[in-house]
Amino acid sequence: MNLFTESNLRADVLQAIGDFGLVEPTEIQKPTIPFISTDTRDPIALAATGTGKTAAFSLPILDMIDDNSRKIQLLVLCPTRELCLQITKNIKKYTKDVKDIKATAVYGGSSI
Repeated sequence: MNLFTESNLRADVLQAIGDFGLVEPTEIQKPTIPFISTDTRDPIALAATGTGKTAAFSLPILDMIDDNSRKIQLLVLCPTRELCLQITKNIKKYTKDVKDIKATAVYGGSSI
């Protein structure tokens, strides 16, 4: 996969990432997105900060979400509140054109 348009990601997610100027996946995204999209095994992927790890794991998972289900379909565990907020912000950006997918950050020390 050399371009996001070569992936099998849903059209509304591709539109959102295109709106942000993302055309070519990063080195961590190139192998990770197809792997998560087609394999049932858990991936282990390491990359430096700022290389697109959130997109690498969340884009293919967002593609698998059933918009009609009211059940929680993706839960991301984060070691810090800051990372939790950052990942939530990115997932909201990727799903800005998807009306039935919601992302919420839940962390300790804050009222639900």
